[in-house]
Amino acid sequence: MIAEDSVLLRVGLVKVLEAVGYEVAAAVGDAEELLAAVRDHRPRVVVADVRMPPGFTDEGVRAALVIRRQWPEVAVLLLSQFVEERYAADLLSSNTSGVGYLLKQRVANVDDFVDALQRVAEGGTALDPEVVAQLLVRRHRDPLERLTPRERDVLALMAEGRSNAAIAGALVVSDSAVAKHINSIFAKLDLPPADESHRRVLAVLRFLDVG
Repeated sequence: MIAEDSVLLRVGLVKVLEAVGYEVAAAVGDAEELLAAVRDHRPRVVVADVRMPPGFTDEGVRAALVIRRQWPEVAVLLLSQFVEERYAADLLSSNTSGVGYLLKQRVANVDDFVDALQRVAEGGTALDPEVVAQLLVRRHRDPLERLTPRERDVLALMAEGRSNAAIAGALVVSDSAVAKHINSIFAKLDLPPADESHRRVLAVLRFLDVG
């Protein structure tokens, strides 16, 4: 399901998603229509603009939070024209699975956009690299300051929703090296032993300062 007030972008998103095999249940232009359509169709994933009519402020974010609260099985990928990191934090603070936040320019790279959407639809996370980069610059206090530069790189890629194998490929290191870095991150962030997927979420939340 797509919620985007720009007709050209909305039509473009429909064509892109249908071309790669998605069925678009509805394509709407504002947050009110989005909530009604989700109630009627219960889609697997929603792609929504952050700012929509009538106020063009945070209507998309507020609609996404309602969706995650009322229909937690529906994944949400937000699109934004600019980096507004607090929206990513707001979304993650309500539910840590099946969420994403990308800049609209990422849609131009169809493969990257579809990959991010697939991760979100499968219950993962997808944060725009520029959002992650800004957060890295901003977070310089305990316990994150305990991390080495390489561990910060690994945590940033974790925040984007990357798997261990994808992190290893991006950093050109072995899978075992990534696993060691992640275990070190868990220890330095004082995250107790638990299911690894749960600790990954906790580490990202600590990174975003929302958990």
